[in-house]
Amino acid sequence: MQRKPVVAIVGRPNVGKSTLVNRLVGTRKSIVDDQPGVTRDRIYFDVEWQNKHFTVIDTGGIIPGDEDEIMLNIFTQAQIACEEADKIIFVVDGKDGINPIDFDIANVLRKSDKEVFLAVNKIDSPTWTNNIADFYELAIGEPVALSALHGDGGVGDILDAVTKDFEYSEAEVANDIIKIAIVGKPNAGKSSIVNALLGEDRVIVSNVSGTTRDCIDSKVKYEGQEFLLIDTAGIRKKSKVDWGVEKFAVDRAIRAIRSCDVAVLVIDALEGLTDQDKKIAQTIIESGRAMILAVNKWDLVENKQENSPQKYEKMLQQEAPFLDYIPKIFISAVTKQRLVYIYQQAIEVHKEWTKRVSTSTLNKIISEAFAMNPPNSKRGKRLKILYTTQVKSEPPTFVMFVNNGDLLVDSYRRYLEKRLREAFGFFGTPIKLTERERKEKDS
Repeated sequence: MQRKPVVAIVGRPNVGKSTLVNRLVGTRKSIVDDQPGVTRDRIYFDVEWQNKHFTVIDTGGIIPGDEDEIMLNIFTQAQIACEEADKIIFVVDGKDGINPIDFDIANVLRKSDKEVFLAVNKIDSPTWTNNIADFYELAIGEPVALSALHGDGGVGDILDAVTKDFEYSEAEVANDIIKIAIVGKPNAGKSSIVNALLGEDRVIVSNVSGTTRDCIDSKVKYEGQEFLLIDTAGIRKKSKVDWGVEKFAVDRAIRAIRSCDVAVLVIDALEGLTDQDKKIAQTIIESGRAMILAVNKWDLVENKQENSPQKYEKMLQQEAPFLDYIPKIFISAVTKQRLVYIYQQAIEVHKEWTKRVSTSTLNKIISEAFAMNPPNSKRGKRLKILYTTQVKSEPPTFVMFVNNGDLLVDSYRRYLEKRLREAFGFFGTPIKLTERERKEKDS
């Protein structure tokens, strides 16, 4: 299949790159904020314009020569994006006018040997049109005036120019891609894991807490199976999350959990399972996602005989018995120790997450469980389970038709869930067991 064309959006900080990306994508997917440098990683979006399909890369703001660690990383990410791209949209600020940094970026882009389109953004008022001619000094091409915020005709003009020779036709999207969200607290090593799995510096890795702010998607294939890896921002306690950019990033991470197939909860081996880790795990379970618990930084654990994976699992069992059915893997993003287990376990838990069982076998298991351990009566009334059926998968969801829903107490529901796991596995996936009342005469 022919490769989808790639367009990189580059420019110095706070010129409106992410606003333009959101305009192209049609939804507010990139984080937009007045704070310079909000977008730090390469973020990929699929775009359609006049039946032309292509991928847009949103990049961090470039300041060539800046010695700050984050800014150096942003510059590197933007350079990589330019290497990946077929065409480049160079965004400048038409309201502020030309900036010395714009000249530096133009010099870098000319060396890329890629076709560059100059977008003079923030022309939200006729007042600013006088600045447009100044941008000819960049010697990068014809300036196109536009307002990404208002989506004026200039946006369409530059898209027409960029896509004029695009011939990619969208093929049917495969439904067998497993979407994996890498989630956890800040500094658990999520981005390092993604980079190690991809074999490239796809996501900025830094000891600065909160480096990843957007959800970063990357496609990869392992032993014939395609995966979409989603790196997310670290999820801190609500009380510690600052309003603004970080809140948006955390909200985006929660949405990534709710839209993925498999969530890999990354914890720090030296810290152990914290209360915040447990809260994130509960979010994954309540969202109905399959889960893997990845104990990262295992290379830093001393005395492996005393601190074996078996003993660590036993400790996890004591601290979080609700995670009994979740597979635990012990990995190191730095040494790449057992990282492939993420792919292997993801395939396995995805199978369990999508599993369906036959109605006859299901009712046999429920009947046997009921006969072995019938529920206690409640106010002289006893629960009767008339019939059980699986209504959906992803996650496996079952409906029991009962004589009286009030008689099904939580402890007995947990007992039935346990028997279903013993019979059918459902390793790594939550299961949902609901009830509906049906009069016995209707059965």
